[in-house]
Amino acid sequence: MTTSQIPFLTPEPSRDAVDASSGAVLLEFGINECPHCQRVQPLIADALRRHPEVQHWRIEDGKGRRLGRTFSVKLWPALIFLKNGQEVARVLRPTTQHEVDEGFVAL
Repeated sequence: MTTSQIPFLTPEPSRDAVDASSGAVLLEFGINECPHCQRVQPLIADALRRHPEVQHWRIEDGKGRRLGRTFSVKLWPALIFLKNGQEVARVLRPTTQHEVDEGFVAL
């Protein structure tokens, strides 16, 4: 299954739920129609295969979506890496596997 086949979390989790998460979490903010988001999907899928311990939460972002605003998301895709609810890395609009992998290193 590619990440584009993984549905967005509906409803999106609250910021309190994100902050209370345990373990390693990748928050992926974007939309299916975004060409940058589409292009990075195979890179995310590859990294997740190599890091099965990381929870992947796809969050649809855009107008009226609050969670992305609490993380100051302005570019898609925005990959935010959390460890026990705390942000440890952020990768914005990655184009290479190396850029995606940089976030996983912080976990």
